Amino acid sequence: MKTENTRNTVLFIVCTIAILILYQVFVMGPQAERQRAAQIAAAEQTAGTAAVSADGAPAAAPQISFVGDRTEALGTVARVPVRTPTLQGSLSLQGGRIDDLFLTRYRETQDDGAPPVELFRPQGMEHAYFAQFGWAGPNIPGGVPGPNTVWRLTGGTTLAPSTPVTLTWDNGQGLRFTRLIEIDEQYMFTVTDTVANLGTAPVVIAPYGRIERQGVPADLGKNQILHEGGIGTFSKGDGYVTTQLKYGDWVKKPREQFESVGGWLGITDKYWMAALIPPQSETIQAEFRVTDASTYNIHEARILGEARTINPGRQITEVQHLFAGAKRNEILSAYEKQYDLPRFIYAIDWGFLFFLTRPIFLLVEFFYGLVGNFGVAILLLTLSIKLIMFPLANKSYESLSKMRKLQPHMEKIKEQHKDDPQAQQKATMELYQREKINPLAGCLPILVQIPVFYALYKVLFVTIEMRHAPFIAWIRDLSAPDPTNIWNLFGLIPWDPASAPLIGSLLGGGPSGGFTLGLSVLAIFYGFTMWLQTAMNPPAPDPIQRKIFAFMPVIFTFIMAVFPAGLLVYWAWNNILSIAQQYFIMNRFGAENPIDDFIARFKKAPA
Repeated sequence: MKTENTRNTVLFIVCTIAILILYQVFVMGPQAERQRAAQIAAAEQTAGTAAVSADGAPAAAPQISFVGDRTEALGTVARVPVRTPTLQGSLSLQGGRIDDLFLTRYRETQDDGAPPVELFRPQGMEHAYFAQFGWAGPNIPGGVPGPNTVWRLTGGTTLAPSTPVTLTWDNGQGLRFTRLIEIDEQYMFTVTDTVANLGTAPVVIAPYGRIERQGVPADLGKNQILHEGGIGTFSKGDGYVTTQLKYGDWVKKPREQFESVGGWLGITDKYWMAALIPPQSETIQAEFRVTDASTYNIHEARILGEARTINPGRQITEVQHLFAGAKRNEILSAYEKQYDLPRFIYAIDWGFLFFLTRPIFLLVEFFYGLVGNFGVAILLLTLSIKLIMFPLANKSYESLSKMRKLQPHMEKIKEQHKDDPQAQQKATMELYQREKINPLAGCLPILVQIPVFYALYKVLFVTIEMRHAPFIAWIRDLSAPDPTNIWNLFGLIPWDPASAPLIGSLLGGGPSGGFTLGLSVLAIFYGFTMWLQTAMNPPAPDPIQRKIFAFMPVIFTFIMAVFPAGLLVYWAWNNILSIAQQYFIMNRFGAENPIDDFIARFKKAPA
């Protein structure tokens, strides 16, 4: 019997260790990562024209200083308003920077009156974030337009999908620069730069684009399950490879360079991204750079195009694009097709199980299109997965039902051979063979569910479609934990448990802690379904194992309480479907089960 107990213990470990590892990686790990404090401010660069580094790329500004809040920063230079169905803000005529953008279809929180999500922030504010385009070239008489160059607005008044704007600048030495800026209904800017040589000597010049983030806000770069930082797709051999550079690694590698034909690069957050898109037939020099990491921590993603010669009386034109917006799957996919962009949909961090994560997302989105509710879509996804796994689960539950029905025979074998473990083991195996039972079959459905569990968690965590997606009643955001709490009777008492002295972080629950005592309605319901499913399985032969298995639903209730509500909806509904399937099979085989026992006790209870 000792050998059988050992095998059962191994089965227990196999069935639970993967979920425990997921908990450690996705909940405890992010909490242990050190907090990154923002240290830098932004200000006007002091040079009148762009400095040029040894490789011909525009150099970063050497000094930074504050000028004040957003209103003050915006008021220091002339601006052109930006108005689209999805974006609102302005661009600066000084430097031609696109540096003031809000995403009007998304709010910072679900509270009434919450401000729209900020994407770009003008120079002069802490954590300034912007995009800039221009030309680089050494020893050009009169220079090229730099970060402090003031352009003239010569066409249009407001940048909108139907009204582009035109900027011009003349260097006074025979070069005239014209910039046409267009924008579509979503998040794509088109920047068409033209340089005309009106002088008497040829000029060698190269186009560039850069995205600059001056410092990293404290709430970015802390999650292990998703990528935030530099991202780009570059040509390699006959294909393209996507490169990700987390903020922590970026600082350790302050200059990462790539040569590519086409591709794209930028800076991504969880839901939002700014990306430079060069002409896809042009050879570019791409670079991720960190400047003055110890003080200002300036992160740049930049592109330098091919150098070209402009002969007197001639002109050249360069068309670049800037994506600045939300990483919605259908929008990225449409741009990927429209501009022939390699792997643009992988701006969304689908993870190493992308072959599961993205199909699961597409299936959820398909169901959402039918029912109009992502919570119901998750229920339909769960049902679909159960139907696919129905034959495997059926065999598993048949084995479990037979084992439960054979418990009296197992106890009899144990009594007959209580002093001979080898004989006990042999008799048990003969019984399994005679009854055609596979004792390992019970773990198979759980093991198969683990990759699906991870993929759905990834979908809930990284896709903007799930952000602030409501389900029913109090569940207003499937991507966040259930906000109800047992310590205030699920909202009946007007008190926030998180405000309790000393233990508020434990009682409050929510996404900030790796462990919580503040169980929600969904967590408790999930725990009940897990307990019932465990109770329907045959009891372990060893008393210690029985106690461990009986306690596991309690442990996992607390573990799962901090996970997104959508994941608890999936897992609890999956448990309900499994219980229904197992109950039907147990009745078919005449095996005892706790549901029938409860019904029988209820019927016998005195009126």
